[in-house]
Amino acid sequence: MAAVGDDGPMSRPSPSPRVVSVNVGPARDEGWAGNLRRTAIDKRPVDGSVAVTAAGLADDEVADLVHHGGPDQAVYVYALEDLRWWGERLGGEIRPGMVGENLTTEGIDVNAALVGERWQVGRPGTGPLLEVSAVRIPCRVFANFLDLHGLDATGFVKRFTRAGRVGPYLRVLRPGTVRAGDVVQVVARPDHAVSVTTMFRALTTERHLLPDLLAVEGLAERVRRRVDDHLAPRA
Repeated sequence: MAAVGDDGPMSRPSPSPRVVSVNVGPARDEGWAGNLRRTAIDKRPVDGSVAVTAAGLADDEVADLVHHGGPDQAVYVYALEDLRWWGERLGGEIRPGMVGENLTTEGIDVNAALVGERWQVGRPGTGPLLEVSAVRIPCRVFANFLDLHGLDATGFVKRFTRAGRVGPYLRVLRPGTVRAGDVVQVVARPDHAVSVTTMFRALTTERHLLPDLLAVEGLAERVRRRVDDHLAPRA
């Protein structure tokens, strides 16, 4: 794990990366929410400081515990720039929290982040230390929710996959509190080239890349199982 200096090759070109919005929400029973008929995708921005622990954000719920939540998927992050990009293509505004993200960021390319990259959010000692650990895989519930709000979600799962603007999940290395306006500082990056986009492609459309994920130290358990299945001898 390499520390990130101000003048070294790891410096971020974007000015003042920050948290635009902190979003949480309860799980609700909804007929459009897939086989489970329950979802917590509808996150809403909140004011003030929110506690972040290894389990995620305070007052936030996870409905589908098979595919979401857990220490490797404690905090979901999506970029305001990507929300605006999708809004232009889907025919309407997509507000912070609307894709189910806990933190909406600005000024940092979250999809180019390396898996294992560490972010200090807010002040050290009070803000959490987070580590990029996994990626969002789109589902029909996601598309249904956008359609419910009058957006053009036709073929959205495939469109989302092609675009690769997926946003990372992060694990919590040190708990703390977070609030809108907090600075996001990349404090360490690993010595490999596996980005959020690379991991997503490996898990979806380019499975020949799965062995490359073994370069990630502390690979998320769910991801490692996918790699192991891919590498297992065929009968």
